[in-house]
Amino acid sequence: MAEHLSQSELDYPFKLLEYFNGFRISKIIFSACELGVFDLLLTSDPLSAGQIAAQLNLSADGAERLLDALVGIEILEVDTTQATALYSSTDVSSLYLARGSSKSLWDMIQYQSQTIYPLWNNMADAVREGKNQNEKTFGLPSEQIFQAIYRSEEEMLKFMGLMNSSWILDGHDIVTAFDLAPFKSIVDLGGCTGALAREVSRQYPSSAVTVFDLPSVTEAAQKHFTQEDDNITFQSGDFFTDVLPLADLFVLARIVHDWPEEKCLSLLRRIHSVCKPGGGVLLVEALLFENRRGPVMTQCFSLNMLVQTEGRERTSSEYIAILNKSGVSRTGKCYDAILALR
Repeated sequence: MAEHLSQSELDYPFKLLEYFNGFRISKIIFSACELGVFDLLLTSDPLSAGQIAAQLNLSADGAERLLDALVGIEILEVDTTQATALYSSTDVSSLYLARGSSKSLWDMIQYQSQTIYPLWNNMADAVREGKNQNEKTFGLPSEQIFQAIYRSEEEMLKFMGLMNSSWILDGHDIVTAFDLAPFKSIVDLGGCTGALAREVSRQYPSSAVTVFDLPSVTEAAQKHFTQEDDNITFQSGDFFTDVLPLADLFVLARIVHDWPEEKCLSLLRRIHSVCKPGGGVLLVEALLFENRRGPVMTQCFSLNMLVQTEGRERTSSEYIAILNKSGVSRTGKCYDAILALR
């Protein structure tokens, strides 16, 4: 990168300073979400900073500074043609940042702000030690990663909201990356809220779709995340220790990246032993380039696996090697999803 920098960039590090300040942009959006700014503007006419401050119980000065910053990063709009500046939503903030929107990322933002952000404050220690920072951040044993993630019902629901938001964004692309119609029984292992399973069921209505997850998770999913038109079922269990249901297709969506290779192999071998002949595994992960030089977002995800879990993001060839070692052979093309058939 450095050899391609212009002289002006070498004289003054604009890009570097932009990177330095990235966390400030994140916290501007996180804070506005937490304070209810986007929810208020979704359901109201344009409002002044004073009106927003009064309705949300904020300081007038703080509200104005936050709103102006949101305008600066093009998350909100402002009309200054009258004596008083009036703030309103953009299409992006209405669709993704207001809690009441059908594509809301509000839960994802809360989790990023309240759980991921504190963990990343200890990133240097994670790199030094080569292990997650759950103990330092939350006072919980580093080897019990899901006990840390699910350390209370409130925290469990935050994580489930994060996963639900992820599949609202990506679910349709995942379930249409391959033709899954031939698989008449599909099990989403670690399927959490059922959001991805719901997308599978909608795309392939003739298939029976089951979510398999821990008892506390399936109970919370059915209590807080079900929808009226659901055609999915839930089954409780631990996929490392309990008997797995029989299926034509097992979905592992952002599951394998949580674990070191030996645990990945253990899980895949268990799946292979119960998968019906002609069945398969749909492995859904963000892929690193083979030279490991990107994509930057996947590199960031891999650092997050370091600071929070026991796992990592991998290249396509690394996943293929794990599949082959486990007895599951890969066929077809490799996208951000890998379909491995027995």
